[in-house]
Amino acid sequence: MIVINTRFLTQKLTGVQRFAIEIAKEIKKIMPGVVFVSPANIIHKDLAAELDVKIIGRYKGVLWEQVDLPLFLIKNNKPLLINLCNVAPLGYKNQIVTLHDMAFFTNPAWFSKNFVRYYKFLIPRISKRAKLIFTVSHFSKNEIVKHINVTPQKIKVIYNAVSKLAAASNHAANLDKYILVVGSIDKRKNISTLIEAFNQIPDKDFKLLIVGDVNSIFNNDGNETLTTHHDIIFKGRVSDHELADLYTNAKMFIYPSLYEGFGIPPLEAMAYGCPTVVSDIDSLREVCADASVYVNPLNSQSIADGIQLLIKDEQLRAGLINKGKQNITRFSWAFSAQLMVDSVKSLII
Repeated sequence: MIVINTRFLTQKLTGVQRFAIEIAKEIKKIMPGVVFVSPANIIHKDLAAELDVKIIGRYKGVLWEQVDLPLFLIKNNKPLLINLCNVAPLGYKNQIVTLHDMAFFTNPAWFSKNFVRYYKFLIPRISKRAKLIFTVSHFSKNEIVKHINVTPQKIKVIYNAVSKLAAASNHAANLDKYILVVGSIDKRKNISTLIEAFNQIPDKDFKLLIVGDVNSIFNNDGNETLTTHHDIIFKGRVSDHELADLYTNAKMFIYPSLYEGFGIPPLEAMAYGCPTVVSDIDSLREVCADASVYVNPLNSQSIADGIQLLIKDEQLRAGLINKGKQNITRFSWAFSAQLMVDSVKSLII
């Protein structure tokens, strides 16, 4: 028996949960005998039904992961456990962990104190005991080697991809011209510098639409300083179909993040034919290749210049749209899941 920890079905959807959901669905196709287990407080009920998830234990959250899950595994002859969302049972050896990034090490001030304490205690220990570590980019692999004393040979890169595209209903076509941002509202996403940059662009015909909400794991002290006016709109969390509309009709997508392990939203924008401006950081260079305009995320003028460049240069826009569609073909959930399965089989054969 191989078991997959699907506690992610109890959590709001971010890039980490998206990776876990899409990989889990593909693994079920390749290895239908895999057992998916979760606590009872599932919020993605349709996905749980699709995966035929087995509810185990009486706790939820960390207690479920550290008490109920290992007890279940011990009672079932200690099968291989696959964890897809950073954390895993501390006392269990026969497992694989997936680490998405090392942001909590590189800049702990971005996160809540309790989150940082837990991760700094847990992640090095489960990583050293795990049979294998998956991560989502070569950048993140290098970060793991840097911050946790594990050998590169123990780490396997499994890329994210673009999920099945929702249909655009074209409702957003009636909106004013706008620049789109998608991501959690936290300091790592660098929204305050983006707003400063947006206020610097000479073309005042555009609005800035920010899609995303606040996540409790982040240290959001000071987010109240994100003062806005009528040209800056916080949309909060939106449905997949509304997001499809927004990507399809945006003048551009901008992603000024200070740190990413991978960065799915720029690929989503490319899939909808939306040209992208992203931070000039290693992970986004790896993911976006030559299909984006790159800007210095620490410099509001650099961000403003990147925005203005895509507003004015239609030839550049058209070229980036074509390159974006080519770039996303490098990424596939089915291929990534097959890589993961091959790695798992090499452990159990």
